[in-house]
Amino acid sequence: MSDAAVSLTSMDFHPQPAGGTPRPWAFPAPERGTLDNGLTVLRCHRPGQQVVAVEIDLDAPLDAEPEGLDGVATIMARALSEGTDKHTAEEFAAELERCGATLDAHADHPGVRVSLEVPASRLPKALGLLAEALRAPAFADSEVERLVRNRLDEIPHETANPARRAAKQLYAELFPAASRMSRPRQGTEETVARIDAAAVRAFYEAHVRPASATAVVVGDLTGIDLDAVLAESLGTWTGTAAKPRTAPPVTADDRGRVVIVDRPGAVQTQLLIGRVGPDRHDRVWPAQVVGTYCLGGTLTSRLDRVLREEKGYTYGVRAFGQVLRSTAEGTGAALLAINGSVDTPHTGPALDDLWKVLRTLAEEGLTDAERDAAVHNLVGVAPLRYETAAAVAGTLADQVEQHLPDDFQAELYRRLAETGTVEATAAVVSAFPPDRLVTVLVGDAAVIREPVEALGIGEVTVVSG
Repeated sequence: MSDAAVSLTSMDFHPQPAGGTPRPWAFPAPERGTLDNGLTVLRCHRPGQQVVAVEIDLDAPLDAEPEGLDGVATIMARALSEGTDKHTAEEFAAELERCGATLDAHADHPGVRVSLEVPASRLPKALGLLAEALRAPAFADSEVERLVRNRLDEIPHETANPARRAAKQLYAELFPAASRMSRPRQGTEETVARIDAAAVRAFYEAHVRPASATAVVVGDLTGIDLDAVLAESLGTWTGTAAKPRTAPPVTADDRGRVVIVDRPGAVQTQLLIGRVGPDRHDRVWPAQVVGTYCLGGTLTSRLDRVLREEKGYTYGVRAFGQVLRSTAEGTGAALLAINGSVDTPHTGPALDDLWKVLRTLAEEGLTDAERDAAVHNLVGVAPLRYETAAAVAGTLADQVEQHLPDDFQAELYRRLAETGTVEATAAVVSAFPPDRLVTVLVGDAAVIREPVEALGIGEVTVVSG
């Protein structure tokens, strides 16, 4: 017997570790409170998550932007970290770096969101910097001018991107021209060019105040006196009382039609098909989530199975529901859409097959196997999806923006698990009626217009790309 054989036979092998007992999982429940300055605070202790995530929701929606200044909310959001009354832009960035922190901000239809991530040991210092940015941003002329130039440089690149161009056209088609929702979130070249430091400061002073803001803090808070830390940081932020503001209703025109954004010579056609439907306040939302996932939520969905696996038209087509805006009264709307891209010669056949999938869905419904797979994936993946503090904080902040109860996400998973096949079928059929969809195609009109018109899915018009 060889030495190797002897050594192997004499080794002390330990038995394979046994699996532990599965523990029930639920989306974490936050504790809610209010600081003396009126700032609402949601906190969530997550043992082991040493990177703390902080989300600040500011009630500064896009429809509050002054006429002709679309994009001022975006410039303001970006300028919050570009210097304060105590630090220049370079000094502020250096202080964040010393904390190991990242600070980002963006504007969307519901309002402005400011996001901070920092190691738990540096949370007091980082919250102090965040409070400084919210309390006394410098809005220096030179910094605002630079941000405006940067934004103007971005717009041509966005226009050249087929997916971004399709989204811009779909919003313009769905919503009335007078609605802020019909126009690009971050403004156009014309409106952004008008923005200066005075306009940014005026928007800030009109809409940014603690009494109408919410802070979400998630992470391992062991050994941190969060009440004291908040009082010394965000608690020093002052402002006037919040004024009641009524959001305009969301109205949309979803008459079935096709708009081709002409891109001569394009080798692919970008598809974006959509309409406006119920948001998370509606009781149909859980069933709509399950049904939409069955339609186009994954590689094994119906759309991918036909257009990708069977026909080879595309690398993937997805169906989704995206909340647009909700109100405190419990009303709102979501964009229900299908997107993807196909090679130019097969644009007509791909759309024909896509419509056949929708019609078959209405006629035959989903199968129990499709429903079971969707629920398993949606509910089963949740513990992995929320492994990080940032993911939990982002979802809690979404609930705040959408005027939902703190236990909404936890309740949603329970309702997803209870959704039946018939219920999911009815919801997705209602969400994607074949005759009530606006279709935007970014591609070569000379090649695709005639075969698309032959499908009879709606009047076809062509606009410049």
